[in-house]
This record gives sequence, structure tokens and C-alpha cells, in this order.
Amino acid sequence: MAAPMRVGLAGLGSMGRNHLRHLASREDCVLAAVADPDPGVLADAVAKTGAAGFADPLAMVAEAGIEAVVIAAPTTAHAPLALAAIERGLPVLVEKPLAATVEEGIELVAAARARGIPLQVGHVERFNPAVLELGRRIAKGWVGTLYSITSRRAGPFPARIRDVGVTIDLATHDADILSWVAGERPTRVYAETAQRLHATNEDLLFGLLHFPSGATGMLDVNWLTPAKRRQLTVVGEEGMFELDYLTQRLTFTSADVGSPTIIDGYATTFEGNVVIIEVASREPLAAELDAFLAVARGGGRPVVNGEDGLWALAIASGLLRAAAEAHPVDLAGFADRIPAR
Repeated sequence: MAAPMRVGLAGLGSMGRNHLRHLASREDCVLAAVADPDPGVLADAVAKTGAAGFADPLAMVAEAGIEAVVIAAPTTAHAPLALAAIERGLPVLVEKPLAATVEEGIELVAAARARGIPLQVGHVERFNPAVLELGRRIAKGWVGTLYSITSRRAGPFPARIRDVGVTIDLATHDADILSWVAGERPTRVYAETAQRLHATNEDLLFGLLHFPSGATGMLDVNWLTPAKRRQLTVVGEEGMFELDYLTQRLTFTSADVGSPTIIDGYATTFEGNVVIIEVASREPLAAELDAFLAVARGGGRPVVNGEDGLWALAIASGLLRAAAEAHPVDLAGFADRIPAR
């Protein structure tokens, strides 16, 4: 068997600690180095894992002798860290969003393609077993013609996030998932945003996506809801899927509503048959790291590659622009800006 791959982890915030937990417990890799500017957080991680500690993640990339890197640093640090890793020939898993701006994202995709370096983006919902099962059922024609996709991603305000707003931080998840479910990229977007609690950026987004097939996507994303909600609804001519990302529960309601329910002589509801679809539960982050390490060792296209992450960033940026300018934003020409393979 091949020797375990030496992996470095940049960033020990909320998501970084999740990566730390998984990487430190795997047998197919060694968490060789960790980096974070917070001395206490860094010392704790080093004590728990035995990894070499670096206050500067760029120093870790240059000096730790690692073979791959996971970047879970703040969004504004993604581009310089990923570029440094790519320049050293290191496969990179960068947490979503790919970068803070579309221009930075384009630079990253171009650099990875020029060097032939795997660049995976941490859109972890793509590895959610319920999402994967949803994709399989849609591919089999369960909904027929797709009408609409609605996503709700809401929760309390995260005090740790200061560099970007909810659209770049969270809505990139949904921009990616809706595109994946639809099997195409949106050509036009529109949005309304609000800033209630965040000191510098928006913390509420309602977004609309128009797809070439005529399907419509809707995003409800905010940091204002006192309870965490992660939900997806897909409606088509044959019925409706409802998915809960957190519980990994997936149901299908057929479009054949049959006869109404009668209560006290009134026809109160019309509802199709509801089927609970069995899903083999698994933590999505573990599957995401499986996929990354397989590509880091053997090459090939990451499940969620740089282009996927770039599109999610472009959609989110388009939504912000649409809200700021109070008119729809056309994305039909964005494909021309993506670096050639």
C-alpha cells in the first residue's frame, strides 16, 4: 500500500476544526501540519494531533513538506493560499467560496489548469447522501420536466464571519446545488438583500435564477433566523421532492392528487401520495475528503472542481449586483470568461 499522504490544513475556525477532526482520524493520510494565526487555537490543535504548527499558512505551504493542502481560512485568504499551493504543485481543497471575487476565482482556475493541479472546492452539500439520491431519482425521470427549485438556508448570525456577507458565504452553496439539480447554469439572476445585524455586509438574500430550459430557482438565505434550517424543494410535472440537508430526509409527492380529503363535508386538501425515500446516512465531509484524497493521489477531475466553484461565485456575485442595481443581471456570457482547459 502507498504511504499515507502528508496533508496540511490552513485555518482552524469552525469549518477548519471539522476538517481537523476528520483528517486527524484517517488512516490514508497524515495531518502533517496545521496553520492558524491564533496562538491558543494553534497550540490546542498541535497538542491534539501532533502536527507541526505554523502561525503563517504561507509558511506551512512552503516549509512543511506536505503533499496536499486543505484551505479553511477566511474567504479573503483563499486566493493567495491556493495560488501558493498550486505553484508548488500541491493538490488543493479550498473551502467554499472558491475566492472572494470572481476575478480571483478566474485566476485560480487558470493557474490550476495551466499546471495540471487538482483544485477541488468545498461545496460539501454535493456529498450529502440525500442530495445524491435526489440526483439519481431526477436522472431516472421522477419529476419529468423540471419546473422550479427552491432552497432555504437560514440560521442565527455567525459572529465569526466578518469578511463577506451571507451571499458569498452561504448562497454559493445553493447556487451550486441548484445548477447541479437543473443540469445547467442560470442565464439571468435577480435579488433583494438586506443588512440587519452584520456590521458591513448583507445578512439576508432572496434570489431568483432563470435557467435556459425555463426552470426557475429561488434562494432564501439569511443569518437572521433563530433556528438552523437547510431545505430544498424540487417541483416538476410528475411531482415534488422535499429534502432536509440536516436530517438527510428525502420525500417524493406525486403529481397525481386523486380525490380531495373531505372534512365536515368540505374538500380541504388535494395531495398526492407521499413516499419517504430511504437514504443511507453519512457525514458529507467524510465523503468530500475521500473524493479529494483520491484525486490528489491519482489525478482526474474533482467531483466539484474549480469551474464549479467559479460558477457558484459568479452567480452569487451576480445576485449581489442585481440587488445593488435593482435590475436583473445577465450571466449568459460568463462561460466565455472561464479559462480554457
